[in-house]
Amino acid sequence: MTIATTTSTRAGGSNFMRRAFDRMIEARSVQARRYVNGYLLSLDDATLAAHGYNRKQLEREGTAPAHSKPLGPARAGLRT
Repeated sequence: MTIATTTSTRAGGSNFMRRAFDRMIEARSVQARRYVNGYLLSLDDATLAAHGYNRKQLEREGTAPAHSKPLGPARAGLRT
């Protein structure tokens, strides 16, 4: 699932903020997908199938550890 984000920039302005924002959004999206996948993998196969999920696909996409910390700028791939 991908959500397109558009931002406007002023003529002659720097794209730094836009790139930083886009990278932060992408990192958070990946984090959210992994968190949700972790929960979905705790469900049985019948429940997953009833909601249109495939266990093997969820396993390939990965999960976040239960003790994972929120992403800060350095862990999100942003330079500080």
